Amino acid sequence: MRTLAVIPARLGATRLPRKPLRLLAGVPLVVRVLERVVALQVADRCIVATDSREILEEVERAGGHALLTDPAHPSGTDRVAEVASRADCRAFEAIVNVQGDEPFVSAAAVRGALGQVTDGGFSLGTAALRAEPEILGRADVVKVVTADDGAAMYFSRAPIPFLRDGADAAARDARVLHHVGVYAYTPDALAQWVALPVHPLERIERLEQLRPLAHGMRMGVALTDDTVRRGIDTEEDLELANSHWATFTTES
Repeated sequence: MRTLAVIPARLGATRLPRKPLRLLAGVPLVVRVLERVVALQVADRCIVATDSREILEEVERAGGHALLTDPAHPSGTDRVAEVASRADCRAFEAIVNVQGDEPFVSAAAVRGALGQVTDGGFSLGTAALRAEPEILGRADVVKVVTADDGAAMYFSRAPIPFLRDGADAAARDARVLHHVGVYAYTPDALAQWVALPVHPLERIERLEQLRPLAHGMRMGVALTDDTVRRGIDTEEDLELANSHWATFTTES
């Protein structure tokens, strides 16, 4: 299937101002993400979707392709959908969304999410890492529970699955999944997602992926055993990313 990769990048981040243009190993973060996605060779075309001419110019200066999108978009998914709907992008049969603050995104997560759409029989795909139970107490980590067929049942910042009886700890521990914010879609499913009204569960949890689930759409979850690598949301995250960059590039 012909695949389009889109990296949404918004300039107005609050916790890390001007985040896409902050430097990671001397290069703007958004360019590092673009380099990573291109290196994975999962897409026939890769586009940065942004609300900022500064970001567009930095991407183009690095030899990449960027498009200006509506600055009023409420989410990265809406930004991806605008790009996918453009005349020169309508021939793609699958779309993958890699967030613009994920320079360490796992190859297995990206390929796994995409595989849910291209080979897994789902119109939406994402990925999750098998994780230790310690993440259940962290509200900054999004968890997911899945059905036996691999479809997502629910995403939450709360501890799911919740352990009511200590005797079932081993069964719970085997099902602790750390969601990775990579998404894949068929063009029709993406258009349907952004056309849906915002759902109360989405507002409560601040998780946009609950919208399609709440409206009955099915999302396949690819499971990987990768090491968890944080995205970049704060000054501390950026400092850690810079200190670990040489190790990561050697490993990957």
